[in-house]
Amino acid sequence: MSPPRSGPLIAREALTAAQRQAMLALMDRHFTNVSPSQFDADLAEKQWVILLHDAAGELTGFTSLRLETLEGPGGPCHLLSSGDTIIDPRAWGSTALMRAWLEGVLALRERAGRDRPLYWLLLVSGYRTYRFLPLFWRDFHPRHDAEAPPAARRRLAALARHRYGAAFDPATGIVRFARPQRLRDHLAGIPAARLADPHVAFFARCNPGHAEGDELACLTELDEHNLTRAGRRILRALSSRPGAAP
Repeated sequence: MSPPRSGPLIAREALTAAQRQAMLALMDRHFTNVSPSQFDADLAEKQWVILLHDAAGELTGFTSLRLETLEGPGGPCHLLSSGDTIIDPRAWGSTALMRAWLEGVLALRERAGRDRPLYWLLLVSGYRTYRFLPLFWRDFHPRHDAEAPPAARRRLAALARHRYGAAFDPATGIVRFARPQRLRDHLAGIPAARLADPHVAFFARCNPGHAEGDELACLTELDEHNLTRAGRRILRALSSRPGAAP
């Protein structure tokens, strides 16, 4: 029997032992300090997983997601937070995970309901992940070209404290775990040429300890109207598929 799905989403409890082992092995190939117990604990907090496979069926990427409803500093909201996430370098040229992630987010948007805004709280220890934000979302924080309004700063701080407690430092916006996972040498560091990108340079300034596993807390609203041109192109492609929901 195939795992229950909602579009690309797989319920965490429906993952097979082989799928979980492949996810753990993929994490361990690209991060240090990856232990089975820590991996299991992170996954246990999430309800959904998105898996990416190559043509041969081998796992090349995944992300786990937690959706909750709470009373935020600006009123009731839905909060989506990401757990362990990795894309194998072999799959960097593909937008498959991005398409699957956006399709999954929109499915969760409908599942949560539109009675309140849905925010995505993302922890970033690598510049490639941070670059995902300006690629697909028009408004997010923190960013190099716009100071976050006071309400947005309060929202980010409150939601990060809610999820990560004392590990979050509101003065720096950094989440520092007791046992951080660090990118392995083949992925760690920022090439000098990439610092010409103002988004990458800003990330490097805001998170100088990224190589040690420090995580920059970022927040954006997950709404179709907040999509960039690239995000809207993917949305149109998803909507034009046979049988797609309007």
